Amino acid sequence: MDELAATMTGFARTLRAAGVAADHERTRNLLLALDHLDVTDQAEVYWAGRLTLCASPDDLPRYDRCFAAYFGGVRAAGRTEGRTVTRHVAAGREEHDEDGEGGRAESTPGTASRTELLRHRDVARLTEAERAEVHRMLAMLRDRRARRRSRRYRAAHRGVLDQRRTIREALRKGEVARLRRKAHTTRPRRVVLLVDVSGSMSPYAETLLRYAHALVRSEPRATRVFSVGTRLTHITGELRHRDPGTALNEVSRVIPDWSGGTRLGEELRHFLKNHDARGAIVVIASDGWERGDPALLGAQMARLARQANRVIWVNPHKGYEGYEPLTGGMRAALPYIDDLVAGHSLAAFEALSERLGHA
Repeated sequence: MDELAATMTGFARTLRAAGVAADHERTRNLLLALDHLDVTDQAEVYWAGRLTLCASPDDLPRYDRCFAAYFGGVRAAGRTEGRTVTRHVAAGREEHDEDGEGGRAESTPGTASRTELLRHRDVARLTEAERAEVHRMLAMLRDRRARRRSRRYRAAHRGVLDQRRTIREALRKGEVARLRRKAHTTRPRRVVLLVDVSGSMSPYAETLLRYAHALVRSEPRATRVFSVGTRLTHITGELRHRDPGTALNEVSRVIPDWSGGTRLGEELRHFLKNHDARGAIVVIASDGWERGDPALLGAQMARLARQANRVIWVNPHKGYEGYEPLTGGMRAALPYIDDLVAGHSLAAFEALSERLGHA
């Protein structure tokens, strides 16, 4: 049952990344339901998940896509015979024939366990086919951005007294029939993403840009993306294309400094001079190999920290055990970073999205 719980928890995490409201309570209900079902029956697993993890009709198409991708199956239409979706859960159990004689043990891991392993692997070490699968899952990632109170108001049943609406209605009707109220609206907090496209980051740059594409697609008005290297390039417009492949082609066309050097201090100074970071969550994706003056980077990071709501540094090498920020750029920036996180795998990007949802 521990393996089953791990599998279904991973599936729920995939659904949340795709925008389905598969929270912890719904996942718990799914596990309770599976206690009374045959987990080797594809139809039963499908319908148990659909009935417990989906909250609205809008969730159903996403659920079907994620179920097919995660378990390698197809949409179930009922209790029909199909491929076993939890074969890895049954690993080590012996199959029995009608006479009760033991057969060979099931040992082939299912698609779910393969997908779970793929989520945690370093994208720089994947094959082309595996990287394409990770990029496909990244495209389904949905940003659950933290929201902040706006200065604008909306009509509400509870809140402060809306004097203007109340008076206008009283003048129209000749009496004060009802006190009108208003409350502040909310909007997603802005995210500014600076992606290092220098030579040392080349194994991770494409995946980082695909993650940036997912952020832009989720919150186009509240996301700004720049590439940094020897020049600062604003690429938000190119990333607004619906198709990730088209967006990446447009990005590669406008970035002039692919696989070059890194002058983070100079580019950050240029960014702070020409763009507004006040109140935003600023995410810098870089390994910290600074070819310029580290002191300049430190000074600009101090300026950035005073303006931004939060500064998150994504370093692919942070995912390795025993990593220490020893490069000049990292040492200079570290005092002004709120969070130093990994950025080497799909699971790391999912964790980053969760962090943006609570920042």
